[in-house]
Amino acid sequence: MRSGIAFDVTAADRARLEAIVANRGSPQKHAWRAKIILTSDDGLGTVAIMAATGKSKTCVWRWQERFMADGVDGLLRDKSRPPGIAPLDPALVEQVVALTLEPPRQEATHWNRAMAKAVGIAASSVVKIWHEHGLAPHRWRRFKLSNDKAFAEKLHDVVGLYVSPPAHAIVLSVDEKSQIQALDRTQPGLPLKKGRGGTMTHDYKRHGTTTLFAALNVLDGSVIGRNMQRHRHQEFIRFLNAIEAELPKDKAVHVILDNYATHKQPKVRAWLARHPRWTFHFVPTSCSWLNAVEGFFAKLTRRRLTHGVFHSVVDLQAAINRFIKEHNQEPRPFEWKADPEEIIAAVKRGHQVLESIH
Repeated sequence: MRSGIAFDVTAADRARLEAIVANRGSPQKHAWRAKIILTSDDGLGTVAIMAATGKSKTCVWRWQERFMADGVDGLLRDKSRPPGIAPLDPALVEQVVALTLEPPRQEATHWNRAMAKAVGIAASSVVKIWHEHGLAPHRWRRFKLSNDKAFAEKLHDVVGLYVSPPAHAIVLSVDEKSQIQALDRTQPGLPLKKGRGGTMTHDYKRHGTTTLFAALNVLDGSVIGRNMQRHRHQEFIRFLNAIEAELPKDKAVHVILDNYATHKQPKVRAWLARHPRWTFHFVPTSCSWLNAVEGFFAKLTRRRLTHGVFHSVVDLQAAINRFIKEHNQEPRPFEWKADPEEIIAAVKRGHQVLESIH
């Protein structure tokens, strides 16, 4: 052993050290530290201990010295080390949090790396403070509170159709997805392969647009869709006639619609009067999310349109029709799970907050 290091291993200490080495559940660092002391007690020199444990000379000397000072318990704990970087002053942390909750001093939409310059700390420290306090100034959530005076009444009406539809009736969620662009890329993209994602040019060619009228059957999840060039009341009436031709004649039809002007046009109301088995149910103003067919539109956009390449409007319409056909092969009934009372309470809280601010 190095000069200045000397210790005796008692029988109790040796038994404890041997138990640590023999226990397969012991941390490896505890096992080789115990082995250093056991081989030292057996009279082995430093070079032999290094060969037996695979550790360096300074490491062997360090743990011999630790055992001499603290015994077996000293081998089982690591000495605490001072942090490499001094912790931030709590007052500085509070200043960053307070500034983040206020608009930026310069003309900007939100705080970014300018916060680091404003308070005089590293940008990584600012990010760490934001993370610890649950702040994300770069993120925004869009919202729109309905001002419909009959919000609760219309909400209960629509949700009632979803949860408990009338007997011997068909419930349809109807809307149109307008201005779907037939986008073609200026160059062919490269396919996905291991280590590289698929590629697509950032620019594109426009080949026109189409409008998809869709009716989602809430009871079985099937979709009736028609592609049309425009989305006026004339096209909407043509779509209603197409639905009427496909539905059984002996059932009432309840249709959930948003407040788009096309849906309330006088000629549409006249069509509705000529078809007494049809009943329109309008969602509250600014509540298109309540219309179940919006979920189908989102799936269509996500799975077929976003990364699609279409050389013409006809190509786009054919792709949409194929998607509807594939969807109808395995339709799933729409299930409403949200509590209407919780939605109404949330809207009330939102209005109260807006009134308190303004």
